[in-house]
Amino acid sequence: MQEFFDAATGFPTVLFTSALGVVLGFWLLVMFGGAEADSFDSDVDVDVAGLGGVPVTVAVSLMTVVGWATSLTGSVLIGRAGPTGLAQAAAVVVLLLVSLLVAWRVTRYVVRPLAKLFPDEPGPSRQEFIGSVCTIRTGRVDTRFGQAEVAARDGAVAVVQVRQDPQAGEAPLGAGSSALLYAYDDTGEFFWVAPYEAALGPDPHADH
Repeated sequence: MQEFFDAATGFPTVLFTSALGVVLGFWLLVMFGGAEADSFDSDVDVDVAGLGGVPVTVAVSLMTVVGWATSLTGSVLIGRAGPTGLAQAAAVVVLLLVSLLVAWRVTRYVVRPLAKLFPDEPGPSRQEFIGSVCTIRTGRVDTRFGQAEVAARDGAVAVVQVRQDPQAGEAPLGAGSSALLYAYDDTGEFFWVAPYEAALGPDPHADH
């Protein structure tokens, strides 16, 4: 056990061990709703590395795990061989390069079948729903609670969080009511809604 601990905390495996800790922390956040699996897709392009077709976080996670396992195994073998001085330094540098290469090759091979599990086109943007008519699916809608169903352009039905401003003086919304999604709150991740019939009525300020 001590042999593997020393290998995991020694160079170059410690680099992968640190990255593995970050990866595990990220997926815990995803599990508990603190992050989304595709959070970094718009910031990093992995297609140039042949790792496209899956979320960036999936590709990086696979590379980290494979690189860590490869480096750990190599570090144990180097430790048992017992090189010293320049020979040891050269061995760990070569191990780092080999671990990165193996991680990339294995991940590139694995993401190909995994890519079939992810759609080629992104789902509808929440902003695209603004101006759409939805159907309320909860017994009430207020500033803290409410859900509705809305149809996307491709015909798929999405369930979204909705809120109604009581200070607007509009009729309360309940299950089965039609409502207009007129704004999106990025902070709260919900849509502001108004009764659809009221939205079609005349502008109260039109005569002023």
